[in-house]
Amino acid sequence: MFLIYQPEGQDEPTRWRYNPKKLMSVEREDLERRTGKNFADFTTAVLQGNSLCRRALLFTFLRRDHPKTKFEDVDFAWDELKLDYSRQEWEQMREKVLETKHGDELAAALAAIDTAMEDAFDDVEEEGKAQLPIAD
Repeated sequence: MFLIYQPEGQDEPTRWRYNPKKLMSVEREDLERRTGKNFADFTTAVLQGNSLCRRALLFTFLRRDHPKTKFEDVDFAWDELKLDYSRQEWEQMREKVLETKHGDELAAALAAIDTAMEDAFDDVEEEGKAQLPIAD
């Protein structure tokens, strides 16, 4: 999964690989403190669109590139930040759909996944089978 940030006026988006299992312990603990959620709940909340969790995640990645960034300075319009699944994650979801859906429901799900896969980025650093971005 990728966290993609493109503030108004920036020509190209900034794209970070988001794998909750690869965040450092200090980062996970900071995310828990800032959001009041344990890390497993945080990862789910990010996917569900929780604003505070997404802001805290953006802060974490911005701080990696700009260590003096302050949380209070991280502010974004909702359409400037998004999460996109990698091509490998979409392929994994497609396999699951093939196992669980049938008929028209299967056809609709496959059409939606295939459309999303057209624009998905490859996660070239991901080895083996892709995992969905939820901490266990």
